[in-house]
Amino acid sequence: MAEPINLNKARKARAKADAAATAARNRLAHGLTKGQKAASEALRVKATHRLDAHKREP
Repeated sequence: MAEPINLNKARKARAKADAAATAARNRLAHGLTKGQKAASEALRVKATHRLDAHKREP
């Protein structure tokens, strides 16, 4: 039979992992200069427009 787990500990571990992932994203976003943020946003917009341009409408 499987080992019983403490659901409260599992919930807290999942929340801690989610918080760590959010912190990593924030470190990336807030650790950039304004020019780097603008370049990143421009690349994201360009990729979105390129994807939208290649969509086929029925």
